[in-house]
Amino acid sequence: MSDATVTAETNSSRASNGGPLAARTIRPDEAAHFGALAKDWWDPKGSSAMLHRLNPVRLSYVREAIDLHWGGDIESVKPLAGKSALDVGCGAGLLCEPLARLGAEVTGVDAAPENAQAAALHAEGAGLNIRYIAGEIGEQNLGQFDLLTCLEVMEHVADKHRFLSNLAAKLAPGGLMILSTPNRTTASRLLLVEGAEALGMIPKGTHHWDDFITPEELGALLADIGMEMSEPTGIAFTPSKGLHLSGDLALNYIVTATKTG
Repeated sequence: MSDATVTAETNSSRASNGGPLAARTIRPDEAAHFGALAKDWWDPKGSSAMLHRLNPVRLSYVREAIDLHWGGDIESVKPLAGKSALDVGCGAGLLCEPLARLGAEVTGVDAAPENAQAAALHAEGAGLNIRYIAGEIGEQNLGQFDLLTCLEVMEHVADKHRFLSNLAAKLAPGGLMILSTPNRTTASRLLLVEGAEALGMIPKGTHHWDDFITPEELGALLADIGMEMSEPTGIAFTPSKGLHLSGDLALNYIVTATKTG
Protein backbone atom coordinates (compact mmCIF):
# COMPACT_ATOMS: atom_id res chain seq x y z
CA MET A 1 0.00 0.00 0.00
CA SER A 2 1.36 3.40 -0.97
CA ASP A 3 1.29 6.52 1.18
CA ALA A 4 0.05 8.68 -1.71
CA THR A 5 -2.28 11.35 -0.38
CA VAL A 6 -4.48 14.08 -1.75
CA THR A 7 -5.67 17.30 -0.13
CA ALA A 8 -8.37 19.44 -1.74
CA GLU A 9 -8.41 23.22 -1.37
CA THR A 10 -11.49 25.33 -2.15
CA ASN A 11 -11.99 28.99 -2.92
CA SER A 12 -12.86 29.62 0.71
CA SER A 13 -9.75 27.92 2.05
CA ARG A 14 -7.10 29.82 3.97
CA ALA A 15 -4.38 31.26 1.76
CA SER A 16 -0.84 31.03 3.05
CA ASN A 17 0.40 34.15 1.26
CA GLY A 18 -2.16 36.81 2.15
CA GLY A 19 -5.95 36.75 1.83
CA PRO A 20 -8.01 33.86 0.45
CA LEU A 21 -7.75 35.11 -3.12
CA ALA A 22 -4.40 36.89 -2.81
CA ALA A 23 -2.52 34.78 -5.33
CA ARG A 24 -5.30 33.28 -7.44
CA THR A 25 -4.37 32.58 -11.05
CA ILE A 26 -6.61 29.62 -11.93
CA ARG A 27 -9.44 30.07 -14.40
CA PRO A 28 -12.36 27.98 -13.09
CA ASP A 29 -13.39 26.94 -16.60
CA GLU A 30 -9.89 25.64 -17.32
CA ALA A 31 -9.85 23.61 -14.10
CA ALA A 32 -13.27 22.18 -14.94
CA HIS A 33 -12.19 21.28 -18.48
CA PHE A 34 -9.22 19.24 -17.30
CA GLY A 35 -11.04 17.81 -14.30
CA ALA A 36 -13.57 16.30 -16.70
CA LEU A 37 -10.73 14.36 -18.35
CA ALA A 38 -9.48 12.82 -15.10
CA LYS A 39 -11.22 9.46 -15.50
CA ASP A 40 -9.14 8.39 -18.49
CA TRP A 41 -5.98 10.48 -18.01
CA TRP A 42 -3.88 7.32 -17.75
CA ASP A 43 -5.38 5.70 -20.85
CA PRO A 44 -2.70 6.02 -23.59
CA LYS A 45 -5.46 5.81 -26.20
CA GLY A 46 -7.89 8.14 -24.41
CA SER A 47 -8.33 11.91 -24.34
CA SER A 48 -4.78 12.40 -23.02
CA ALA A 49 -3.15 10.25 -25.72
CA MET A 50 -1.10 13.20 -26.96
CA LEU A 51 0.34 13.73 -23.48
CA HIS A 52 1.38 10.09 -23.36
CA ARG A 53 3.29 10.62 -26.61
CA LEU A 54 4.77 13.87 -25.34
CA ASN A 55 5.82 12.59 -21.91
CA PRO A 56 8.89 10.57 -22.98
CA VAL A 57 10.15 13.58 -24.94
CA ARG A 58 9.74 15.87 -21.95
CA LEU A 59 11.34 13.31 -19.63
CA SER A 60 14.45 13.05 -21.78
CA TYR A 61 14.89 16.83 -21.46
CA VAL A 62 14.17 16.75 -17.73
CA ARG A 63 16.72 14.00 -17.11
CA GLU A 64 19.45 15.81 -19.03
CA ALA A 65 18.65 19.09 -17.28
CA ILE A 66 18.89 17.37 -13.87
CA ASP A 67 22.27 15.85 -14.73
CA LEU A 68 23.65 19.15 -16.05
CA HIS A 69 22.37 21.24 -13.15
CA TRP A 70 23.59 19.03 -10.32
CA GLY A 71 26.51 17.40 -12.11
CA GLY A 72 25.39 13.94 -11.12
CA ASP A 73 26.18 10.51 -12.47
CA ILE A 74 24.44 10.23 -15.82
CA GLU A 75 24.23 6.46 -15.31
CA SER A 76 22.42 6.77 -11.97
CA VAL A 77 18.86 5.45 -11.90
CA LYS A 78 18.02 7.80 -9.01
CA PRO A 79 19.64 11.17 -9.78
CA LEU A 80 17.06 12.94 -7.58
CA ALA A 81 17.75 10.88 -4.45
CA GLY A 82 17.70 13.18 -1.43
CA LYS A 83 16.00 15.97 -3.38
CA SER A 84 12.44 17.31 -3.31
CA ALA A 85 10.37 17.93 -6.46
CA LEU A 86 7.17 19.89 -7.05
CA ASP A 87 5.11 19.43 -10.23
CA VAL A 88 2.59 22.25 -10.71
CA GLY A 89 -0.37 21.47 -12.96
CA CYS A 90 0.37 17.80 -12.40
CA GLY A 91 -2.82 16.41 -13.93
CA ALA A 92 -3.14 12.78 -12.91
CA GLY A 93 0.57 12.37 -12.26
CA LEU A 94 2.16 11.53 -15.63
CA LEU A 95 5.31 13.42 -14.64
CA CYS A 96 5.14 12.99 -10.86
CA GLU A 97 5.49 9.22 -11.04
CA PRO A 98 8.69 9.23 -13.14
CA LEU A 99 10.16 11.91 -10.84
CA ALA A 100 9.43 9.67 -7.85
CA ARG A 101 11.12 6.76 -9.61
CA LEU A 102 14.15 9.00 -10.16
CA GLY A 103 14.41 9.22 -6.38
CA ALA A 104 12.70 12.52 -5.55
CA GLU A 105 10.29 13.20 -2.72
CA VAL A 106 7.45 14.41 -4.94
CA THR A 107 4.50 16.75 -4.43
CA GLY A 108 1.99 17.38 -7.22
CA VAL A 109 -0.43 20.32 -7.29
CA ASP A 110 -3.35 20.63 -9.71
CA ALA A 111 -6.24 23.05 -10.06
CA ALA A 112 -8.77 20.24 -10.50
CA PRO A 113 -9.61 18.08 -7.44
CA GLU A 114 -10.64 15.28 -9.82
CA ASN A 115 -7.11 15.15 -11.20
CA ALA A 116 -5.48 15.10 -7.77
CA GLN A 117 -7.76 12.25 -6.71
CA ALA A 118 -7.03 10.26 -9.88
CA ALA A 119 -3.30 10.88 -9.42
CA ALA A 120 -3.33 9.66 -5.81
CA LEU A 121 -5.24 6.51 -6.74
CA HIS A 122 -2.83 5.70 -9.56
CA ALA A 123 0.22 6.32 -7.38
CA GLU A 124 -1.24 4.04 -4.70
CA GLY A 125 -1.70 1.31 -7.27
CA ALA A 126 1.90 1.78 -8.40
CA GLY A 127 3.21 1.68 -4.83
CA LEU A 128 4.60 5.22 -5.02
CA ASN A 129 4.68 7.69 -2.14
CA ILE A 130 3.55 10.97 -3.72
CA ARG A 131 1.66 13.82 -2.09
CA TYR A 132 -1.07 15.41 -4.21
CA ILE A 133 -2.82 18.71 -3.49
CA ALA A 134 -5.74 20.33 -5.33
CA GLY A 135 -5.86 24.10 -5.48
CA GLU A 136 -3.90 27.28 -6.18
CA ILE A 137 -0.13 27.00 -5.95
CA GLY A 138 0.06 30.50 -4.47
CA GLU A 139 -2.20 29.47 -1.62
CA GLN A 140 -0.23 26.41 -0.54
CA ASN A 141 2.19 26.59 2.37
CA LEU A 142 4.50 23.91 1.01
CA GLY A 143 7.96 25.26 1.66
CA GLN A 144 10.57 25.16 -1.11
CA PHE A 145 11.74 22.47 -3.51
CA ASP A 146 14.98 21.57 -5.25
CA LEU A 147 13.22 20.84 -8.55
CA LEU A 148 10.07 22.54 -9.79
CA THR A 149 8.39 21.43 -13.01
CA CYS A 150 5.46 23.09 -14.73
CA LEU A 151 4.82 21.57 -18.15
CA GLU A 152 2.02 22.57 -20.52
CA VAL A 153 0.43 24.83 -17.91
CA MET A 154 1.48 28.43 -18.62
CA GLU A 155 -1.01 28.67 -21.49
CA HIS A 156 -3.90 27.98 -19.12
CA VAL A 157 -3.38 30.52 -16.31
CA ALA A 158 -5.05 33.90 -16.04
CA ASP A 159 -2.08 35.94 -14.77
CA LYS A 160 1.26 34.64 -16.03
CA HIS A 161 3.41 37.11 -14.09
CA ARG A 162 1.74 36.30 -10.79
CA PHE A 163 1.78 32.61 -11.55
CA LEU A 164 5.53 32.64 -12.25
CA SER A 165 6.11 34.64 -9.07
CA ASN A 166 4.20 31.99 -7.15
CA LEU A 167 6.35 29.28 -8.72
CA ALA A 168 9.58 31.12 -7.97
CA ALA A 169 8.59 31.42 -4.31
CA LYS A 170 8.50 27.61 -4.12
CA LEU A 171 11.98 27.12 -5.63
CA ALA A 172 14.81 26.60 -3.15
CA PRO A 173 18.10 28.50 -3.54
CA GLY A 174 20.21 26.65 -6.07
CA GLY A 175 17.12 24.88 -7.36
CA LEU A 176 16.06 24.16 -10.92
CA MET A 177 12.79 25.10 -12.62
CA ILE A 178 11.65 23.48 -15.86
CA LEU A 179 8.83 24.97 -17.95
CA SER A 180 7.25 23.97 -21.26
CA THR A 181 4.46 25.60 -23.22
CA PRO A 182 3.18 26.11 -26.79
CA ASN A 183 4.63 29.01 -28.73
CA ARG A 184 2.27 31.64 -30.16
CA THR A 185 2.90 31.23 -33.86
CA THR A 186 0.92 30.70 -37.01
CA ALA A 187 2.07 27.08 -37.02
CA SER A 188 0.80 26.44 -33.49
CA ARG A 189 -2.58 27.95 -34.36
CA LEU A 190 -2.92 25.77 -37.45
CA LEU A 191 -1.60 22.51 -35.99
CA LEU A 192 -2.40 22.58 -32.25
CA VAL A 193 -5.72 24.43 -32.24
CA GLU A 194 -7.33 24.27 -35.66
CA GLY A 195 -5.71 20.95 -36.57
CA ALA A 196 -5.24 18.65 -33.57
CA GLU A 197 -8.42 19.73 -31.79
CA ALA A 198 -10.52 19.62 -34.96
CA LEU A 199 -9.27 16.09 -35.69
CA GLY A 200 -9.95 14.90 -32.14
CA MET A 201 -6.27 14.36 -31.31
CA ILE A 202 -6.66 16.83 -28.42
CA PRO A 203 -9.99 17.49 -26.64
CA LYS A 204 -11.75 20.56 -28.04
CA GLY A 205 -11.35 23.63 -25.86
CA THR A 206 -7.95 22.54 -24.54
CA HIS A 207 -6.05 25.40 -26.14
CA HIS A 208 -6.75 29.10 -26.59
CA TRP A 209 -4.15 30.43 -29.01
CA ASP A 210 -4.23 33.98 -27.65
CA ASP A 211 -2.99 32.63 -24.30
CA PHE A 212 0.13 31.05 -25.81
CA ILE A 213 3.38 32.77 -24.86
CA THR A 214 6.51 33.28 -26.94
CA PRO A 215 9.98 32.43 -25.62
CA GLU A 216 10.86 36.12 -25.64
CA GLU A 217 7.82 36.97 -23.52
CA LEU A 218 8.51 34.13 -21.10
CA GLY A 219 12.15 35.16 -20.75
CA ALA A 220 11.14 38.74 -20.00
CA LEU A 221 8.62 37.66 -17.35
CA LEU A 222 11.21 35.42 -15.70
CA ALA A 223 13.83 38.17 -15.73
CA ASP A 224 11.33 40.51 -14.08
CA ILE A 225 11.03 38.16 -11.10
CA GLY A 226 14.77 37.58 -10.77
CA MET A 227 15.16 34.40 -12.81
CA GLU A 228 17.34 33.55 -15.79
CA MET A 229 15.98 31.38 -18.58
CA SER A 230 18.06 28.98 -20.67
CA GLU A 231 18.02 28.91 -24.44
CA PRO A 232 14.74 27.23 -25.38
CA THR A 233 14.62 23.79 -26.93
CA GLY A 234 11.79 23.09 -29.35
CA ILE A 235 9.36 20.19 -29.14
CA ALA A 236 8.53 19.54 -32.78
CA PHE A 237 6.51 17.02 -34.77
CA THR A 238 7.26 15.32 -38.06
CA PRO A 239 5.58 12.24 -39.55
CA SER A 240 8.90 10.38 -39.59
CA LYS A 241 10.03 11.20 -36.03
CA GLY A 242 6.78 11.99 -34.28
CA LEU A 243 7.23 14.35 -31.31
CA HIS A 244 10.90 15.07 -30.62
CA LEU A 245 13.31 17.64 -29.19
CA SER A 246 14.41 20.05 -31.88
CA GLY A 247 15.79 23.45 -32.69
CA ASP A 248 12.39 24.25 -34.20
CA LEU A 249 10.41 26.34 -31.68
CA ALA A 250 7.34 26.88 -33.86
CA LEU A 251 4.98 24.55 -31.99
CA ASN A 252 6.19 24.07 -28.46
CA TYR A 253 9.32 24.66 -26.40
CA ILE A 254 10.89 23.71 -23.07
CA VAL A 255 13.32 25.68 -20.91
CA THR A 256 15.08 25.68 -17.58
CA ALA A 257 15.19 28.66 -15.24
CA THR A 258 17.28 29.45 -12.17
CA LYS A 259 17.27 32.26 -9.65
CA THR A 260 19.81 35.00 -10.31
CA GLY A 261 22.06 36.45 -7.64
